[in-house]
Amino acid sequence: MRIDLHTHSTASDGTDTPAELVRGAAAAGLDVVALTDHDTTRGHAEAIAAAPEGLTVVTGAELSCRLDGTGVHLLAYLFDPEEPALLAERELVRDDRVPRARAIIGRLRDLGVPVTWEQVARIAGDGSVGRPHIAEALVELGVVPDVSGAFTAEWIADGGRAHVDKHELDPADAIRLVKAAGGVAVLAHPAAVKRGRVIPEAALARLAEAGLDGIEVDHMDHDEPTRARLRGLAKELGLLATGSSDYHGSRKTCRLGEYTTDPEIYGEITRRATGAFPVPGAGGASA
Repeated sequence: MRIDLHTHSTASDGTDTPAELVRGAAAAGLDVVALTDHDTTRGHAEAIAAAPEGLTVVTGAELSCRLDGTGVHLLAYLFDPEEPALLAERELVRDDRVPRARAIIGRLRDLGVPVTWEQVARIAGDGSVGRPHIAEALVELGVVPDVSGAFTAEWIADGGRAHVDKHELDPADAIRLVKAAGGVAVLAHPAAVKRGRVIPEAALARLAEAGLDGIEVDHMDHDEPTRARLRGLAKELGLLATGSSDYHGSRKTCRLGEYTTDPEIYGEITRRATGAFPVPGAGGASA
């Protein structure tokens, strides 16, 4: 059984529509795929409707958080999308995306980069605009060689010359909201050095005490020694250890199913969830 619990569609900053993503997941030999767009559940209905027979869809979202000045992401699975408190916070984060993007563009223009809101909006399409769309605009302009090249101190990384803060949850508060909505909370890529988002072990312990269910261990931004350390830490803290691709379509080099979650861990996630349930594909809507 092959399970990928972290993917993105055009509902946020991926390049595949939700329907394309689930069809691609089935073609990649996955049995289970989670759609975890940034701060939104807008792609869930399309993904479920299009899911081929034999593929199960796990509904979720990747929530934007900030811990001690560092941006971190929390994967929330199988929560009730209509639970008022969590819905209100997701809307606050989403509503802040456009003014934040415009402010980043303004800073880039002050630095001499001829990026425009119209260019970024075109790249984002119907998705929730975010830094990856701005990064792609910088690639189009030849400012950086690839999307990762934009996420540096020189450009739009946390603390970078053109970085602008946005509304983000404290992760402990986010965990409580997810749990109150019947969901399961897993910290995404907690030791992604390239992103500058390394979460100290003491902070992970505090989040475990706050109700964190797991940490994403097997991820493209974690090398093998890091994975081994995180796996040991998860065991020590009583946390689930997941694996996922963090697929974004053509926007990143990772492939669907590049890293996967152990079926026993997936089973435990589904047992803990009370807000929603995995949806088996029924053959998919017509393309």
